[in-house]
Amino acid sequence: MNHMPLSIGIVGLPNVGKSTLFQTITKKQVNIANYPFCTIDPNVGVVAVPDERADKLAELTNSAKKINTTIEFYDIAGLVKDANKGEGLGNKFLANIREVDAIVYVLRAFSKKDIVNVQSEINPLADKEILDTELILKDLETVQKRITGLEPDLRAKKKEALKESEILEKAKKCLQESRILSEQDFSEEEKKAVSQYQLLTMKPRLYLLNGKDEEVPSSVVDEFKKNNWQFLIVDILTEFEAAGINKEERKELGLPEETELDILIKKAYEILGLVTFFTTGPDETRAWTIKKGDKAPKAGGTIHSDFESHFIKASVINWKDLIDAKGFANAREKGLIRTEGKDYVVSDGDVIEIKHNA
Repeated sequence: MNHMPLSIGIVGLPNVGKSTLFQTITKKQVNIANYPFCTIDPNVGVVAVPDERADKLAELTNSAKKINTTIEFYDIAGLVKDANKGEGLGNKFLANIREVDAIVYVLRAFSKKDIVNVQSEINPLADKEILDTELILKDLETVQKRITGLEPDLRAKKKEALKESEILEKAKKCLQESRILSEQDFSEEEKKAVSQYQLLTMKPRLYLLNGKDEEVPSSVVDEFKKNNWQFLIVDILTEFEAAGINKEERKELGLPEETELDILIKKAYEILGLVTFFTTGPDETRAWTIKKGDKAPKAGGTIHSDFESHFIKASVINWKDLIDAKGFANAREKGLIRTEGKDYVVSDGDVIEIKHNA
């Protein structure tokens, strides 16, 4: 199985609601016994990704079990200024961020007086800047180290080294100008070249403004929108207190039906450019995740590594069409199930059956 759960690091300054968010997540924790590849680290919360499509497919094919995709949330130690120099748990903190696929920045927007704020005022933008600066400084160090390491090859005029050094210099210039690398225009080739360094500011990010909507000044919201920074306003404490109550109860309490946590998970999928496809039958209905743009053999490989190399073809139908046709037999009769080859790009919501000779 090369099925790795997605991982998201939760970062923030002390006392911004990071731990409360993490506790809310662990209240939703899945039974890890069903997911043998998951870690059991106390700083990792593993949650199932809610997906009504999986629910409906499991009902349609009377599946004995239903397995959702999962996301691992890493609770990363509170960041302090000068973490890049090893202050606080600096080095461990930055190493932990290297491991995750994306970062959620928790920024304090709530004005509760009894929770000590480590900064002198409540200012999500200033907090964001402290976090950014730490990551930028760490990346600069990494890039500089690599540039120095390339010197012998550059003196020998090795073509690969020249190319790599050019890309690193471009990254270095951005970082020196305090720019986040994930927001810059890098070509696919450039991205590929820098991806091996696991640069922290290259990771997709989402900003979670912790507070009630009315506590976040419109000037802050405008700044986030203007810069195209992906953000959510979440009142983490309310979510924590409401964890574990169902949709109907949420409605009665005047809370939105969908939990903010579910919205956070959906948003994470978006920023990571992921799509979900399904396999369904009497044994099990299962949701699988791949990158947008991945082709059918890759989907096969997600299910079982042999299916990628021994891929022949795939039977594909959109989940909604399968539900509307009331099952595979009718769908087949109506000609709704397509046969796709190696070059088929998987769409979000595809129900797939892989034909292979493994």
